[in-house]
Amino acid sequence: MSFLALGDSFTEGVGDPSPGGETEFRGWADRVAAHVADHVGEVRYANLAVRGKLMRQIVTDQVPAAVEMAPDLVSLCAGGNDLLRPGGDPERMARVLDHTVARLRAVGSRVLLFTGVNVSTGYMRTTIGLFARYYMNVRAIADRHDCLLVDQWSMRVLTDPRAWDGDRLHMSPEGHRRLALRVAEVLGVPTERRWDEPWPEAEPVGWRQARREDLVWVRESLGPWIGRRLTGRSSGDAVTAKFPEPITVKGTAEPTAPASDENVT
Repeated sequence: MSFLALGDSFTEGVGDPSPGGETEFRGWADRVAAHVADHVGEVRYANLAVRGKLMRQIVTDQVPAAVEMAPDLVSLCAGGNDLLRPGGDPERMARVLDHTVARLRAVGSRVLLFTGVNVSTGYMRTTIGLFARYYMNVRAIADRHDCLLVDQWSMRVLTDPRAWDGDRLHMSPEGHRRLALRVAEVLGVPTERRWDEPWPEAEPVGWRQARREDLVWVRESLGPWIGRRLTGRSSGDAVTAKFPEPITVKGTAEPTAPASDENVT
């Protein structure tokens, strides 16, 4: 099977350092390619996602390659960076996404879409309404074009702070691992563990420690993010796709027949 991942930092895997150092980050998409390869024997996998990219950049720079490759499966998550900027319009983003999905479906690819996590605390309090409107459109697009959908909004396990990196914007390694298991489930690929396993009981965090963590976050994450917005820079300006051409991911387990051929091919 062939699998192509499109998008921004979410799909690039930011927050999940690569253990072998071959790439900077691993992430849920790399993990899914490995899960599927364990199941079917071999996956041809490319990942064009680059952190910081806006919807128009993903559509312009990444989607044409996906149309040309026409892989069995394309994952697409885009629009989040647009909605974090002033003037973000969820309905406009949805119209672009709908057109893009239609292009991918027209070449015969199955398309995997995502809603986001229902995080309505901290700095997300003022924007969660915009994101909720966008995700309602994403669900409708998935229905209209017969897409696979990973509804992170309903994954309460991802609202735990341990699912998130120190920058509070990207998922932690454990968050990426759990999401990969959920994606595999949507694809009909069996896994040895479940994505919704309860978290271990967390140690209580005192007020002083919480405030120290807030100050570190402001200094190391929020401040630089605001600085890039004010100067028109992006975290992905000097970053290129980690797998612009398909690589072969071989399974480490004995391949078995897919639970649902319609899902994984």
